[in-house]
Amino acid sequence: MAQNTSRLYIDGKWVDSESEVVLDVLNPATEEVIGRVPQATVGEVTRAIDAARRAFDEGPWPTMSPRERAQVLLRMADAMDKRRAELVELNIAESGSTRMLAEYLQVGIPLQHFRDMADRILPTYQFERGVLPTVGDGIGQGIVVREPAGVAVLISAYNFPLFLNVMKLAPALAAGCTVVLKPAPTTPLEAFVLGEIADEAGLPAGVLNIVTGDTDAGRELTTNPKVDLVSFTGSDTVGRLVYEQAAPSLKKVVLELGGKSANIICEDADLAAVVPSVIGNMITHAGQGCALFTRTLVHRSRYDELVAAVTAGLAHVKVGDPAEPDTVMGPLISEAQRSKVESLIATGIEQGAKVAFGGGRPALDKGFFVEPTLFVDVDNSMDIAQKEFFGPVGVIIPFDDDDHAVRLANDSDFGLGGSVFAADPVRALGIAKRIRTGMVSINGGGGGVTPHVPFGGYKQSGLGREWGEAGLEEYLQTKAITWSAARG
Repeated sequence: MAQNTSRLYIDGKWVDSESEVVLDVLNPATEEVIGRVPQATVGEVTRAIDAARRAFDEGPWPTMSPRERAQVLLRMADAMDKRRAELVELNIAESGSTRMLAEYLQVGIPLQHFRDMADRILPTYQFERGVLPTVGDGIGQGIVVREPAGVAVLISAYNFPLFLNVMKLAPALAAGCTVVLKPAPTTPLEAFVLGEIADEAGLPAGVLNIVTGDTDAGRELTTNPKVDLVSFTGSDTVGRLVYEQAAPSLKKVVLELGGKSANIICEDADLAAVVPSVIGNMITHAGQGCALFTRTLVHRSRYDELVAAVTAGLAHVKVGDPAEPDTVMGPLISEAQRSKVESLIATGIEQGAKVAFGGGRPALDKGFFVEPTLFVDVDNSMDIAQKEFFGPVGVIIPFDDDDHAVRLANDSDFGLGGSVFAADPVRALGIAKRIRTGMVSINGGGGGVTPHVPFGGYKQSGLGREWGEAGLEEYLQTKAITWSAARG
């Protein structure tokens, strides 16, 4: 388990919190307390911001060369790799992730991204480029410089704690920003491990600060004038609040919010590939993923066949203790989240949809579990087709032709991801281009989570992009420097 969880990480030191409020961190599968962290006061959050401001204005980090920063980040990557097994176990206990998901997506992929940022992107990124001479009354030249944005506040969600923390931290540090990281109150332990790793790697004091906090502490992070940028991952409701709070000081804001992504299944699609996709997008991390394809749109001629196949497949999904290697789906993060999911399931039934599978709780003594639940006879205007469940619930809706499928897919306030399955890849590409989302996969996608594909969405799914070069650029400002080379 993480060390120093009774303390906050501010200005390169582990400091005892002044707060009298202590947050219990629960294992969502067992409901046992696995750790405790202090709920930082507003004053402690302010001190963390001040430390980051000093480190940016007076410290060496922003003025280091990209290769110098890369060397420190590589040491951090090495330290993360040494603690990979510990991080996997902590993730399983803290977030309720299954072992396979923890090893691959929760821990393995973010460590790959972090190393890629340090080893490949940062040393080769063009932070300065020359401007071609212009001729008028004289000759003008110049350079365009990409500089660190300043003090960056990183606020992450509970569902993929290490993943989200690292995906924000890697580009922020690579850009030369200094950081205040605030993890979700239900999954803070993995964030504090990053403080230990920063110590081991020799990250200068104040470059990374880690705090917890309540609503008032969060407001301090988003409104403090010493903060230049806020990157937030969470619900669209809270995202709008973050945007509003940052507006008076005109901070740059990066928002990675919700999704209700559509998985379009054409009449000639290979159902042997489709069915695992539909089921996987329902049950991966108990449906607690913003980019999961939770609306399945299938050609009417294949509707009954797909419903029968998905229903049969769901019967073989083992729900239970995520620490067991054969568990396929674990719990939701909390009782509050389970209640939210169950309420939306009840709404779906009230609005006339039919539960084809699940709908209740599995026969388990403890843990915040919900059965995988499949709805049919769904109209796209229903709440279960429009609102984000963040739970293991999917809907299947028929369509008549490609135009109808695109209309249904785009009939959503969200625009994060999407998928198309079709025998003809040219047809699939044409459909993908018409979907108003930030990401679309064709026939299963590229086979992995690559560091160089931008992650983000349209509409109420957020602003800006994360991952790779696109993620790095969110933490940079652009400066033009020009001079006269000759006068006419």
